[in-house]
Amino acid sequence: MTPHWLIAPVLVPAILGPLMILWMRHDLLQQRVFGVIGSLLTLIVAIKLNVMAAGGEVIVYRLGNWPAPFGIVLMLDKLAALMLLLTGILAVIVQLYGIGSGWDRKGWHFHSLWMFQLMGINGAFMTGDAFNLFVFFEILLIASYGLMTHGGGPMRLRAGVQYIGYNLAGSALFLAALGTLYAVTGTLNMADMAERVAMMEPQDTALLRTGAVLLMLVFAIKAAIVPLHFWLPSTYANAPGPVAALFAIMSKVGIYAIIRFFTLVFPSDSVVETIATDLLLPAALITLILGQLGVLGTRSLTRLAAFAAIASIGTLVISIARFDVQGLTAGLYYMLHSTLAAAALFLVVDLVAARRGGDFWLRQRPAIRNTGLVSALFFVTAIAVVGLPPLSGFLGKLLIIRATATDPWVAVIWTVILVTSVISLVGFGRAGSILFWKAHELDPEPGNDTDEGERPVRGPIPTKLESDEPIQDVDDSAAPWLAFLAVGGLLAGSVAMTVFAGPLTGYLQHMAEQLTQPELYYDSVLRMQEGAR
Repeated sequence: MTPHWLIAPVLVPAILGPLMILWMRHDLLQQRVFGVIGSLLTLIVAIKLNVMAAGGEVIVYRLGNWPAPFGIVLMLDKLAALMLLLTGILAVIVQLYGIGSGWDRKGWHFHSLWMFQLMGINGAFMTGDAFNLFVFFEILLIASYGLMTHGGGPMRLRAGVQYIGYNLAGSALFLAALGTLYAVTGTLNMADMAERVAMMEPQDTALLRTGAVLLMLVFAIKAAIVPLHFWLPSTYANAPGPVAALFAIMSKVGIYAIIRFFTLVFPSDSVVETIATDLLLPAALITLILGQLGVLGTRSLTRLAAFAAIASIGTLVISIARFDVQGLTAGLYYMLHSTLAAAALFLVVDLVAARRGGDFWLRQRPAIRNTGLVSALFFVTAIAVVGLPPLSGFLGKLLIIRATATDPWVAVIWTVILVTSVISLVGFGRAGSILFWKAHELDPEPGNDTDEGERPVRGPIPTKLESDEPIQDVDDSAAPWLAFLAVGGLLAGSVAMTVFAGPLTGYLQHMAEQLTQPELYYDSVLRMQEGAR
């Protein structure tokens, strides 16, 4: 049976995105309906693909029925299926938050850009070709440029320009890395490249190592690993709340690419993998330290969330930098947790700011609406992000500590993880006390440079877009119950990861074993098998 399901995660948003622009430009209700339908369809397909991949087979879809390495292939293994499922869950929940909070009314193409973003992310997880990985990276980045500046405002526009410039430089570096690898191997199909690299003599790999390091730098930019993390704090801090929450999966695209290339393309225990480990581990430790110091020292609520996201990336990379089964298992568990927790944190921050008149600064203000519910969500989210029991962040850090028990750097790794966890706890405790425990009447402070585009304005809720000007004079909480439900859904995911930690880690261990035995991948992609297109 031809596995046409494999093209659906890319095809569905690729069709709906243009249709929204062409036929639904002035109808917000239709955009919402078809946008949610598109996200739900990608989630349903992702569930189906996880069932297909659960048996351990690598399934290949050959576009145009051209055999690899000459044609374009999409591939599905357990890791790709898991990332599709994580993306689908996040997309549905955060899109509902965007509707409930009113963010989708502050610009014209929120839902169409959302579809293009999903198209790029899903394609990056499924492609079996390095050049098409670049193509899907560009698709998701172009969509993210529009989402980043959604709603307008000078601060957001300035951060968007910085984000665009930094990623354009990364894209140029990506092309240089691909050109170098193509010059060495004569192919960009990842399975074919892996076979050719495996046959190279060690003395002939100097240019290969150069290409591999360039490629790792590109993925480090996408993942915001120190010292290539400078774009993330201002970008995430100034992005609309639901957009920043979706961006929580974007940094994982860079992590996914590191895992894919350094377990598939470059042989185990090779010089290239050794270089990757030697570079990634120190960078991950520094990323974790700087991220948590940022949490402790920032005066902005949105930057608190951004620095917490950087710290979670550092914790994650510490584990996957080992490229062994135990490290990958712990890293994959923490990747799931950190994506849900970071997204929940950005949404909670948005809820708090909307109820403080758009004020993101950590300073005393009058008590906000729904103080009890919002403070409870902030408290539970902080527990998840810091890594305190009983939520999944605690289990994730325990898995990472156990996975690094035999590492030569074990003393440094454990010290950094434990000390930075305390720093994070103090930082979130400080923020929570300012936001909720010390709230009282104060005179407005002069000189507040809050972005005008984020100022909540009261007014009727339109269902039709009737002019070419972005709508901003709308109620910022048209369906607050939907916004709260979305945050609760993400936190419920962390609870579920804790309750089902045993079977989940068992499945992730099988996934890690599949990643460290890439021969099945080679055979599936490069040899025509019955049932493969």
